[in-house]
Amino acid sequence: MNYLINQVLYRKDKKVILWGRLRKKAAILTLIAIVLAACATVPHTGRRQLNMISDNQLNSVALKAFNDVVSKEKACSDERFNQAVKQVSDRISKAAESVDKPGFAWDVKVIEKDTPNAFCLPGGKIVVFTGLMPYVKNEAGLAAVIGHEVAHAVARHGAERLTQQLAVKGAVTVGGEILKGEDGNLDRKSRLLLAAVGMGGTVGVILPYSRLHETEADRIGQIYMASAGYDPSESVRLWERMAKITKPPIPEWLSTHPADGERVRKLNESLPEAQKFYAKAPAKYGLGMPL
Repeated sequence: MNYLINQVLYRKDKKVILWGRLRKKAAILTLIAIVLAACATVPHTGRRQLNMISDNQLNSVALKAFNDVVSKEKACSDERFNQAVKQVSDRISKAAESVDKPGFAWDVKVIEKDTPNAFCLPGGKIVVFTGLMPYVKNEAGLAAVIGHEVAHAVARHGAERLTQQLAVKGAVTVGGEILKGEDGNLDRKSRLLLAAVGMGGTVGVILPYSRLHETEADRIGQIYMASAGYDPSESVRLWERMAKITKPPIPEWLSTHPADGERVRKLNESLPEAQKFYAKAPAKYGLGMPL
């Protein structure tokens, strides 16, 4: 197949060159059609996103990853924290279904691990680490974390990120084929150019979108915790506490997350919108139980 493609690309016959140009145009039009068909809208922000990965594909991989984590990590032995996580997760997932109707098969596990982290995989598989306990302080703080992670899943950020990575990889691969010499190899200049394209894709596309995803998840997560009956203003205080965690000094443009101060500022900006959902919540728990 490669031999045949090379013959079409490198022959000097005018008819072949014309046919090659037509094929390129057809390929571009096809790509545009695929991109347009793959566009979706992020809930509450209205941002258009490119997503070429189906929910079924991603959910299948996510379920396997969830089962792997659960089977390999130690389950939490603190029944009080277990109960709190399950109760808050249940309320957040019901709120997400009520507000945005993702239709997920929800599940939650609590892992005995000092890392202050949690995540929600595509399809609604939630994992919370016990290392969050010193920072969440109460049910509302926990709801802010879980709401944020659930928002990533509902907004299909994982699929969008994977699509971007595939696009950057594809651009490098196609560029490599175009830049190959007659001997089928890349010279030093071409290799440096492709490395720059890969780095540019990471710094110029993937990392900025990663920070945007975090901001979107903060905003949507506030809405979910408010709809679940938790005071959304606690999300601001939570991230102020999380900002005290020592982190390596990385410039924001190379970071996957916004700067802590910027994050808190954005949460304060989106708070009035979340308060409207809180006012309509069927039950109000405020800060909930202390943890």
